[in-house]
Amino acid sequence: MKLKEYLLDKRHFFLFYFILMTFISAVIYLDHTVKVSISNILYIHFVSFVFLCIYIIVGYLFYKRYYENISEIIEKQDTNVLSALPTPINNEQRLYHNLLYKAYLEEEEKIKALQEEKRDNLEFITSWVHEVKTPIATSRLIIENSREPYDEVLNSLEEEVDKIEAHVERALYYSRIDAFSKDYFIHEIQLEKVIKDIIKKNAKTFISKGISFKMDNMDATVTTDKKWLSFIIDQILSNSLKYTDKEGSIKIYTQKDKKEKRLIIEDNGIGIKNEDLSRVFNKGFTGHIGRENYQSTGMGLYLAKKLSKKLGHDLTITSEFGKYTKVTIHFPKLIDYFNVSKL
Repeated sequence: MKLKEYLLDKRHFFLFYFILMTFISAVIYLDHTVKVSISNILYIHFVSFVFLCIYIIVGYLFYKRYYENISEIIEKQDTNVLSALPTPINNEQRLYHNLLYKAYLEEEEKIKALQEEKRDNLEFITSWVHEVKTPIATSRLIIENSREPYDEVLNSLEEEVDKIEAHVERALYYSRIDAFSKDYFIHEIQLEKVIKDIIKKNAKTFISKGISFKMDNMDATVTTDKKWLSFIIDQILSNSLKYTDKEGSIKIYTQKDKKEKRLIIEDNGIGIKNEDLSRVFNKGFTGHIGRENYQSTGMGLYLAKKLSKKLGHDLTITSEFGKYTKVTIHFPKLIDYFNVSKL
């Protein structure tokens, strides 16, 4: 910092000094009980001003190096600000130093979160591209090598197109998850109608695998967003169909008590190992079965769980390996839907 800049910063100090000295001089001069000549008053002014200048110069020399270090940090690029900061030499500087340190740590956390999100997005896109390539390649093989009747070829191609559509839909919902508050409409819906639409959408898989389906006690209404809830249920049902063997069964039913309503999707498929149960909702987690037997991105249940929370619901899962899997969507009766976008 230059002396001129330092003096400009101290201009309020000079103003206060001159006001104070003028007041003191006026009191001394106008007080008739004390005989002080004008020359003595001027002498007092002169000596006081000399002391003031000494104080200002000493202060400037004391702070000069500190401000020069700050200026160097500002001018330099690729500098670690916190490690380069000079040691504060008074309480005011110490407060600003702590404030800067806190702001720096907060920004560093935000950058880490953005980097982690970017890495997760890249991993998802990479896995999604590999997964969507499979039905495309299968479709080409069906067209090139098919000797089956025309209708069977069309059915096979339609199944592969449905898979592509499911992958694209999952990617679309993943991209919208952070803008949820701009795209939801909460109202009462009939669960039975939603379930029937989703079953109809997955009818070919039910038929091709010979999986039986049963609905029970579906006369229930819930307050939610139909589009997002449909996606959640579809992800759960797709998992059930994927991990249920041929001739298996899937049952969907509701329960309720004083606190909540529950939609339960239960299958008699291969189940989930105990060590995997606590992690099935983690992003990218595929588990023992997903790694060994199926191509899986581990994104379906993650998205279902996250969207459930945004809607003010909850998602839980129970399972016994080799016997069954039961996924429950919880609809609390008392909930402030105006605050769901803040989750």
